[in-house]
Amino acid sequence: MMQAQLFFDKDDRKQDMPLHKYILEFLVKRGIAGATMFEGVAGFGQNDYIQRPTQLFSFDEVPVMITFIDEDEKVKSALTELRKLTNIGLFIAHPVSVWPAAK
Repeated sequence: MMQAQLFFDKDDRKQDMPLHKYILEFLVKRGIAGATMFEGVAGFGQNDYIQRPTQLFSFDEVPVMITFIDEDEKVKSALTELRKLTNIGLFIAHPVSVWPAAK
């Protein structure tokens, strides 16, 4: 199993829709086992500027992360295709172990 994490700003767009919505729909169409989107309270990227969108009078963009998990080849294929479709954000992946629920 493999887990991917995609980091970008909530205001980023692909075509005529928010990037996070585009990515989630993309993952559903490809039959990915599961995905979750998280909105960050604060974060920073390459510019080393700490974004704090929850502060009063802040105009910072909300950092988001989408994480998804599936078999290695499905995750790699999805990441490869997504990267061809957008050059926005940071994409990472790593192997994971799934712990089954107790019986």
